[in-house]
Amino acid sequence: MSIKNALNHFRTITKHRHKVMLHCFKAGIPLQGLKHDLSKYSPTEFSEGVRYYQGNRSPNDRCREVNGCSRAWMHHKGRNKHHFEYWTDYNNTTHVSEPVEMPLNYVIEMFCDRVAASKIYGKDKYSDRSPLDYYNSRKDFRRIHPNTAKLLEELLIILADKGEKETFRYIRSLRKEYKNAK
Repeated sequence: MSIKNALNHFRTITKHRHKVMLHCFKAGIPLQGLKHDLSKYSPTEFSEGVRYYQGNRSPNDRCREVNGCSRAWMHHKGRNKHHFEYWTDYNNTTHVSEPVEMPLNYVIEMFCDRVAASKIYGKDKYSDRSPLDYYNSRKDFRRIHPNTAKLLEELLIILADKGEKETFRYIRSLRKEYKNAK
């Protein structure tokens, strides 16, 4: 484990986490922002992140290329509800693990996470369209509940077409509407 990789990985995940926190505050979910991705500092996730650190993409991707799977990712997705992969359950009728619809606040945190990741890894190439382009490039390979996918896509399209300010305004109005419906 190189000290340089450890420092760089620490900086990357911390910078990402701070971006997500900022976005979560703008979206009206500050507590989720404060708790976002704390598991990345755990030994299971951090050590693999250091070992496969590259700086321009997730170390989990490189780990999968080398080992066929990422233990850090399996650990992470099982503890962080803003990942659609967390929201799967065994269906007693089909006998298959299937996607479950995500609660609104976790979809919002997922949106914040995707925007922040696009900014951190895309650096100067980032535009408000980047998160949508990334999402669409992997759309056919993803198992996500249709309602969750529809909402996430809607938020990513608003971001691409109207920018962050309008998207976060819309998100806050969605949350208000949801609270009023209860």
